[in-house]
Amino acid sequence: MATSKLGSILLSSTKPEQLRDWYAAAFSAKPDRTPGDVGYDVLDFGGFYVMIDSRDDVGDTNPEPGRVILNFEVDDARAAAERINGLGASWLADLEERDGSWFGTAIDPDGNYVQIIQLSEEARAAMAG
Repeated sequence: MATSKLGSILLSSTKPEQLRDWYAAAFSAKPDRTPGDVGYDVLDFGGFYVMIDSRDDVGDTNPEPGRVILNFEVDDARAAAERINGLGASWLADLEERDGSWFGTAIDPDGNYVQIIQLSEEARAAMAG
């Protein structure tokens, strides 16, 4: 049996350009466009792709943002939080240190929850063990 690999997520938006630009600025990603008239934007995060598509069958904001949370592992959570603050984002949970690791949950322009995580070396070792 073949092993499955989760490789991407599609975010649908009524304002895809705004959402694309926010993710690109917040997480230093370069957007790429798929070919064709019905193309969508793709952001590459180390082999996991966030695709952003324009849809008219979704609302302007996510009514249940806790249903799916995008987790971004970052090298410097404080620098990531500063970039996100510079974009005018709101925070569901401010950046905080927990046993040497850092966690914070921001809200993107469409109301989705976006968690930034900087794991300590001890936490990484525990997860690997």
